[in-house]
Amino acid sequence: MAKGGKRPGAGRPAGTLGKVTIDVREAMADFARRHVDQVSGWLMEVEDPGKRLDLYLRALEYHVPKLGRTEHTGHGGGPIVVNIGREDGRIL
Repeated sequence: MAKGGKRPGAGRPAGTLGKVTIDVREAMADFARRHVDQVSGWLMEVEDPGKRLDLYLRALEYHVPKLGRTEHTGHGGGPIVVNIGREDGRIL
């Protein structure tokens, strides 16, 4: 083993959650389960409809996570070229 380096294969596999992350997520899920009936009431106490919607959407992210943005590119990072043809082989 190189000085100051890690053994190959040491530690947890990439993408595996740590104990603290797992514990925090379980605590948040438990809190949400215990207060699910009250959340609607709490939201209705917010007078500004825009703020109410913002809070609702932010809370919803914990149940339905946001999807990452994906950029699609063609060959070499250029534009995607789509040719739509007809059965007789002519390009439209």
